[in-house]
Amino acid sequence: MNPRNTLLAVLLLVTTPLALAQYMWIDEKGVKQLSDRPPPPNVPEKRILKAPGKPLFNPNATEPESAAADTPAAKPAPTLAERNADFNKRKAEAAETAKQAAATAQRKADEAANCNAARQNQQALDQGLRLSTYDKNGERGYMNDEQREELRKNTQKVLAECK
Repeated sequence: MNPRNTLLAVLLLVTTPLALAQYMWIDEKGVKQLSDRPPPPNVPEKRILKAPGKPLFNPNATEPESAAADTPAAKPAPTLAERNADFNKRKAEAAETAKQAAATAQRKADEAANCNAARQNQQALDQGLRLSTYDKNGERGYMNDEQREELRKNTQKVLAECK
């Protein structure tokens, strides 16, 4: 065997564990992350499950008492049911927000239509056109001066509220 080939084989064997280096950690949302790069610096050491040179995380192993006494009780990662309940809560809040936005938009559209109708009534009253009315039997009649003045007052009230 050639010494050069032997050197290449030894070099390849030495660098192989570095190429297989895997990191495994749980992010702040409780999702397990896998990467060939180290986790971000804001990930606490206790959430890093696997790292090169660190033994694999054993969920059944108990912590040494000295380590447990030194660290404050951490909030456990949320369960699937808790995450699902949180998702459903956010979904319901988003639906309620969308419903309120739609109601607000509809109310503004109704107000704009009402103001537009009031402007048209005011314009017809200002032009002195004969305005017709219909009674409860559906028969057509025309407004007298008193009715026109009453309609003018009501229209002025509506227009005062319009912007």
